[in-house]
Amino acid sequence: MSPSVQHVILDRDGVLNRELENGWLSRVDQWEWEDGSLEALGLFAAAGIEVSIVSNQSGIGRGVISGQAVDEVHQWLTALLAATGIDLVGIFVCPHGPDQGCDCRKPRPGLVEKAIESSGIEPERSMLIGDDLRDLEAGRAAGVEVALVRTGKGTGQGDAIGPDTLVFDNLLVAAGAILERSQGSR
Repeated sequence: MSPSVQHVILDRDGVLNRELENGWLSRVDQWEWEDGSLEALGLFAAAGIEVSIVSNQSGIGRGVISGQAVDEVHQWLTALLAATGIDLVGIFVCPHGPDQGCDCRKPRPGLVEKAIESSGIEPERSMLIGDDLRDLEAGRAAGVEVALVRTGKGTGQGDAIGPDTLVFDNLLVAAGAILERSQGSR
């Protein structure tokens, strides 16, 4: 783990909120926090660690949900977090379908690179936390350290993630480890 992480880049579905069994999250009333994720965001904020969110939203490209619906969920999330003292660098979304050939859809690094650029924090001081192999691949391609959480799809990733990948039960456990490591490097 990097000696001092100053920027965490989080996947959304399966890391912050529970994924819907069928379909795409397109309304605020569908949001259900993953256990410990809101508390983890509070820990990051209290420690001065910047937070970005990166999310593939192929339902937009497939015509299943509207970009406006996704934006409304993200506006609600941003306002909710800001009201509790948690400010995000940003929420970065790939609206493309899997076959559209964009550079932003994970496992490509476009979203992660955009988050890094917006934060102003170098990749060596950033870490991506996701629940899927494609999250980890995007982070590695962007030159950041990666970690997997065993929430969402993370429970089924098994050996595909590689032996050197940091693995945590959930985002709160990951936050604790990151903060402990950062305090030890001072």
